[in-house]
Amino acid sequence: MGFTVSEHSARHMRRILRIYLASWGLAGLTHAAELALTELVSNVVRHVPGRACSVLILCGPGGLRVEVTDDCPSPVRMVHGEGGGELADGGRGLRLVGAVTDRWGAKPTATGKTVWFECDPPGTEPRRASTGQVRKSL
Repeated sequence: MGFTVSEHSARHMRRILRIYLASWGLAGLTHAAELALTELVSNVVRHVPGRACSVLILCGPGGLRVEVTDDCPSPVRMVHGEGGGELADGGRGLRLVGAVTDRWGAKPTATGKTVWFECDPPGTEPRRASTGQVRKSL
């Protein structure tokens, strides 16, 4: 689905995500997936000129995958060190995505980038990430 997002768009996308998760029998992923989707949409609002993006929500044997694609060629950046301290205005969103999902990443596209995350079904063993790292959510 393609969107031009605003500060209030994440609320509507969370509702759509909840409906999909419930219909797929993955309601146990709702909290983590909603939080991660909110962070990715918020990044589009903050950093993408024109705020246009597309959102892809997929369910497969391995669980949930969500992709947010935009046309901004700037790569994603996580704030490290002092810039990411408790009083920082931003920069913690991707850390949060990493903390609540099993895997996440970003890949360049012809015109911008796709930022994605995956959540394994509750009660399953973690799968290997494409980087060879294994992460398990809370």
